[in-house]
Amino acid sequence: MLEWVETHINEDPIKLRLKYSGKLPWLDMALLQIECRRKARKKLPDTLKCKDFIFPTLLSEEQCTSDMLAEFHASLIDEGTTVADLTGGLGIDTFHIAARASAVTVTEQNPVVAEALRHNAKALGKGNVEVINDDCGNFLDSTDRHYDIMFIDPARRGAAGERVYRLSDCTPDVTALLPLIAKKSGRLILKASPMLDITQVLRELPATTDLYVVGTATECKEMVADISFDAGKKTPEIHLWTPDKKFTFTQEEESGATANYDLPAAGGYLYEPGATLMKAAPYKLLSQRFGVSKLHHNTHLYYSPSLIDGFPGEAWHIDRVAEFSSGELKRLAKEYPRINVAVRNFDYTADWLRKKLKVKDGDDRRLIGTTLCDGSKAMLILSRP
Repeated sequence: MLEWVETHINEDPIKLRLKYSGKLPWLDMALLQIECRRKARKKLPDTLKCKDFIFPTLLSEEQCTSDMLAEFHASLIDEGTTVADLTGGLGIDTFHIAARASAVTVTEQNPVVAEALRHNAKALGKGNVEVINDDCGNFLDSTDRHYDIMFIDPARRGAAGERVYRLSDCTPDVTALLPLIAKKSGRLILKASPMLDITQVLRELPATTDLYVVGTATECKEMVADISFDAGKKTPEIHLWTPDKKFTFTQEEESGATANYDLPAAGGYLYEPGATLMKAAPYKLLSQRFGVSKLHHNTHLYYSPSLIDGFPGEAWHIDRVAEFSSGELKRLAKEYPRINVAVRNFDYTADWLRKKLKVKDGDDRRLIGTTLCDGSKAMLILSRP
């Protein structure tokens, strides 16, 4: 079957179904592989190098972790440890973790998905993976083994298929399982929704030593709590992680930080925090640690006269600072017929400002409408440094 999938991977599944219907007993499964492989090409570029890898269900592909995020999760695992993955699914996390751990036990309650886990572990050469077809709660109740680390990624769907975010609403309810997990392991790595409030997560998971806000420059993907049951009381560190930017702080550091404020000037540089920074909100600390000035208390943009290195976000050259007036709107519309428009702490939406300027998105420049520390409104014309 998998050879047939490889041969027909770029063909239209609808035409394939019409052509081969009733001729191939495994046609449905083969077409599922084609559909899932196409959807997962960008998400699983490393895993799909294995031609024998199979998807048991369409939902497995939709809900699986990407290779990039699974590799990050695996980086939290100490070499040579024993690990229990309590929520197997497609097993992308399991297989990346298995590259570092000495042994991984993975539980999956769906028998079809569990069988696919066994097949894929063999196909990927992960001989240190043991698959148990059971609910993780039953497994925790019955096992007499102790694991160095446990990993859990609760499903964020309710009984009716709706999205849920709170830890207690996810399946399984990890807050209810914590005492049992603590008896069977010294450490838990928990993947959670990026929609959760950081302070609430730390309150519900008091043994958290490190909390990772994970994503890309433009999107916050998840939160990952590293929970150590034997570490004693420790101020948790918050880590902002993207493939190319890192930033670590504590909530106490942010509370004690003092921000500087200044008006931006043409020829200087504007710094725009990424999505993970906006989620974690170390706004004063960014100003203090990098020596940059905030534009306004509620404008989370930063300015410095000269270019600095290492800011965990995007840097822009300020070509022009224009006041927000009808005259400037007309001049900018003539000068920049194509420019990417955005707003930050502004009285109007980006769509409204774009229509007022009568410009189209495009070019490499940006225009940001914002509020400055003296209360005035301005439009900043930006280009790549």
